Formats: sequence, structure tokens, C-alpha cells
Amino acid sequence: MSCGISMVKYILFIFNLLCSICGILLIVFGALLFSNVHNIDDFAEAVRTQQVPITMIVLGTVILLISWFGCCGAIRESYCMSMTYSILLFVLMVGQLVLVVYIWVQKDRYLQIMGDVVEKAWDRRTRRADYMDAIQISMECCGRNNFSDYAFQGYFPPSCCKDTNNCRQETVYRRGCKAAFVDFWDRNSDILKWSGLVVAAIEFVGFVFACCLANSIRNYRRRADY
Repeated sequence: MSCGISMVKYILFIFNLLCSICGILLIVFGALLFSNVHNIDDFAEAVRTQQVPITMIVLGTVILLISWFGCCGAIRESYCMSMTYSILLFVLMVGQLVLVVYIWVQKDRYLQIMGDVVEKAWDRRTRRADYMDAIQISMECCGRNNFSDYAFQGYFPPSCCKDTNNCRQETVYRRGCKAAFVDFWDRNSDILKWSGLVVAAIEFVGFVFACCLANSIRNYRRRADY
């Protein structure tokens, strides 16, 4: 096997090894977030409401599967596996670009979806408050619209205050979580878009290297047959 093929092979192997690690981390973090599942009813409810951890697990699995094809294709110098990896990576890149374009063009719709996340968390607070608590702690907010949303129960949850042991009206966060959550994603939407483009560019480089490797393997075997 020529030096050029060997170099491309090892570059692809390292690239896919790093992608595999990222995929495993996504699966692990998604599984950790996919919590409080103790029976079938909890699992069904989690599937309906925990879109973020489910998305992380699915995305991590897809990345791990594609990286496995890339690693095997590079190490085994398999034309079939290298081409399969190229096609899967290309599909992933196109899907990612579609998502970036959607965020770019449909920003208002995207922010509305983010607002709906808080609405769903607020609707579930009487059964299980972990989602609303997580939002209130991370966004430093209280209630769906503002802290007065908790007036009906006569007290504020500890997650509504920086000092969880002394949570009262004088120390509670004033801002509502829906506005805080939407503003957060509005401020960071540009980071998401440009990060998505950078990752897509890296995937495109991997796609080019995989195509070069597959083509080199095919040409080498053709020459070897003569």
C-alpha cells in the first residue's frame, strides 16, 4: 500500500476516533439527563417530554455508528466501508446544514419552540418539578412569566433564589423563565449557527478524505490485479 494511502488512512482513523469519543460522551450525558425512569409510565412520559436528552442519545449513537464505519474502513482498507462512511457522513453534513439554515431563516419559529419548552416544564411542575427547577437555577429566573406565578401556593421553591435556604419575596428572582430562556437562545443563536457551519466544514473535510481513501484503495487493487 502506498505512502499516500497510509497517510490518509491514519488521518481518517484519528479523525473518527475523536468523533467516536464525542459520540460516547453525548450518549453518556444524554443518559444521565434521561433520569427518573422507574417504570413503564415514567418511560412513556420521559419519551414525550425529555426531547433534549433523547436528541443527545440519538445524535451520539449516529455519530458513533458513522465513526465506526470510518475507523473500520480505514484500518481494514475496505473500499465498501469507506464509501459507506462517506455517504453517511455526507448525509449527516447535509442534515446539519438544513438545521442551521432552519435556525437562520426561521429564527422566530425557533425561539417560539424554545418558549414552548418552558411552557411544558411549567405545566409539569405539580407532578415533577425537576425541569422547572433546572431552568430556574440555570437561568436565574422564577415562574413562567415572573415570580408572582407562585402566589397561589404561598411560597417560592428554593430554585427561585440564589440562597436556597432563604427564599422569600425579597430575595426571589424577579424575571420570568420564559423570557429569560428565549433571550438566552436568542443571544446564542449566532454561536449555534456558526458552530454548526464549522462542524459541517470539518465533516466535509472528513468526507473528502474518505472519498480519496476509497478511490485510492480501488485504484491500488485494480493495479494489483494486473
